[in-house]
Formats: sequence, structure tokens, C-alpha cells
Amino acid sequence: MKDSAAVQPSGRPQIQGARPLSPLVAVGDILAVTKRNVMHLWRVPQLLVFSVIQPIMFVLLFRYVFGGAIQVPGGQYVNYLMPGIFVQTALFGGASTSIGLAYDLKGGIIDRMRALPMARSAVLAGRTTADLLRNVMVIALMLIVGTLVGFRFHGSPASNFLGILLVLAFGYAFSWVYAMIGLAVKDPETAQVAGFIPIFPLVFASSAFVPISTMPGWLQAFAKVQPVSVTVSAARALFSAQPAWHYVWQVLAWVAAIIIIFVPLAVRQYRKT
Repeated sequence: MKDSAAVQPSGRPQIQGARPLSPLVAVGDILAVTKRNVMHLWRVPQLLVFSVIQPIMFVLLFRYVFGGAIQVPGGQYVNYLMPGIFVQTALFGGASTSIGLAYDLKGGIIDRMRALPMARSAVLAGRTTADLLRNVMVIALMLIVGTLVGFRFHGSPASNFLGILLVLAFGYAFSWVYAMIGLAVKDPETAQVAGFIPIFPLVFASSAFVPISTMPGWLQAFAKVQPVSVTVSAARALFSAQPAWHYVWQVLAWVAAIIIIFVPLAVRQYRKT
């Protein structure tokens, strides 16, 4: 009698005779993994608390310490600041993707999932979807904080909603970058450090906190076209009822490009681990 499971060259069990899973089953698997990661967030609320504390500190620091020294178009620095905070929050929050995947990989959770008759896409898609939901919660809280310190929307409800959607879509796209990093380094502590290396220059060499015109000329050329500046400018224009399409299409192009490049890279790295 043959065993129902064979061993791959890598030493991992493989289900014999398993049929290809239908798209509906794959969606169910993704939702199951998403639920598992969201439940972990509720069971360890400290993760959500500390995810909110950091952007709140940035809001208070730039609003009340640096804000008086920074001159921006329109004169209301808080309305200039908060779109940058939203984008920064979405990006920094995505770091949990790399840390969570590295933790699951090191703890053997991913090997267990590989042994189950489930869609292989569920592990990565479920993790990034859960982190998207987490970003929704955190940005909702940051909207409350922004309102308390004086931030106000001036666009229509539709344009304001579109601005938030663009921020979330951009954060979701970058979660795939984090997924690849987490699977590549395989260690939670290393993933935490490695995930922030490409994000810090993108966030701080952008229009998130200061006008690009105040930067050196050589840095302005980079800051004007890089994805964080484009996303912040799009959200800022939508929130203030300014022409925004010039930035919106660039954000959509960046989101599409990041997903097209990094989803296959993350999947490839997942298969190699």
C-alpha cells in the first residue's frame, strides 16, 4: 500500500494525486489565512497599539515642534502634513508582512501549510490582505488623530475617499516588497531591519513632510518622481480639492508596476524557501 504523501527533494511532504484547486477554493483558502492573521492581531493587541503610537509621535513632532519652522503653500502645515503621515503609516505598517512571514517560516508554520491541500497562493495573499485590513484600521485611527490636531478635508466626499483608497493601494503594493524581503532573510529580527532600509529614504526624501523645493537640486530630481512623493501629492490634491489627475495616474502606474514586479518575485522566493 502506497503512502498518500511523498517527499519532495527538499524534504517536504507533498500530497499525492491532489487535483488542481478551483478559483473558488483558492479564494476560500486566502480568506482562511487572512482570518488567521487578523485573529493573531486581535489576540496580540500590542501589535496594533504600537503601530499607532509611532505615527502619532510623528504627527505631534512635526505638528507642534517642526511645523512652525516649515513654510508650505497655503500656510496650513497640518493639512500639508497629514497626507504624508497617512502614506508613511501605510508603508511602515507593511513591515509586519516581512516580519510575520519570517516568523512563520522560522517557526515551521509555512512548512505545515505546504503539507495541506490548499492553494499555494493563500499564504502570501492571505498575509498581505490581513496587513491591508490592518492598515485600514490604523489609518482610520490616524484620521481621528489628524482631526484632533486640526486637519480638515476640503475635497468632495468622493475625492477624499479616492485619496484614502490610493494610500491603501500603495501600501498594499509595497506589502509584496516586504513579503519578498521577509522570505529572503528568513529571520524576524533581520526582516525588521531590512524592511526599513529601502523605505526610510523614500519617505524622508519626499514631499511627505517638507516641500521638495527646499531640497538640494540633485535631490529634487529624485524626490519629484519617486512613488512616495507622487502618492502624497495625489492624496494632498484630492483632500484639498485641487487638480489631481496628473498625480493619480502616476500612483496607479506605480502600484501596477510594483505588483507586477514583486508578486512574481515573492512567489518565486516562497517556492525556494
